[in-house]
Amino acid sequence: MNSLNKVNSSIDEKKMPLVDHISELRSRLLASLVVLIINGIISSIFIKQIVIFFQNLVPQVKFLQLAPGEYFFSSLKIILYAAILATIPFFIYQIILFILPGLTKKEKNIILPLAIMSIILFAIGVLFAYFTLIPAALNFFLNYGSDLVEPIWSLDQYLDFITVLLLSTGVAFQVPIVQVLLGLFNILKINQMLKLWRYVLLFSTIIGAILTPSVDPITQILLSTAVFGLYFFGILILHLINQFNLISS
Repeated sequence: MNSLNKVNSSIDEKKMPLVDHISELRSRLLASLVVLIINGIISSIFIKQIVIFFQNLVPQVKFLQLAPGEYFFSSLKIILYAAILATIPFFIYQIILFILPGLTKKEKNIILPLAIMSIILFAIGVLFAYFTLIPAALNFFLNYGSDLVEPIWSLDQYLDFITVLLLSTGVAFQVPIVQVLLGLFNILKINQMLKLWRYVLLFSTIIGAILTPSVDPITQILLSTAVFGLYFFGILILHLINQFNLISS
């Protein structure tokens, strides 16, 4: 009987840490959900200003509501996208806090800088889309056939175009993060990455065609060029890490 009690006690001791981890993960996800809701409420308060901000990118275009409730549902999507965008840094921070205690010193030296770099690259991607890709795409569509048709656009489709391009470009700018992880865990070496540049050029072209919600060649070329350049940026970062032994054990 005593031996049976000892076995049950040891099982309970093994189960408790797992239960604690699940509880902690649940609390951090709940905190992220609360922040998402708060950001959604803030976005809903300023939804009119957000829509006007996007409309001002093309002041010469007249926007129409082509179906009942189109503006309402478009507003909900914009609120959701804005809330997700604002919550991403907090969510990554919560995930880092959750996994940090179980990491070795070397793993901490890898994860923390990469998490910060990931957020920065996502922000740079969003800014690149806003200041480069979106103006190029809008100018292309406005100038093409401008002498034949008057630019009257659906508000819902226009907002979808803007938000998808912003978010997809932010995701595309994570290429260096993937490369650094592949290199640090010895899945791919730098010389192998350099030899794959032709395939990466093809891949970046495909990515540019998939991620851009428009069909204009200018936007696709700009995004493909950015992804291709980021590939070599990732190789440079990995080389600096190896060269100066920035990831110590």
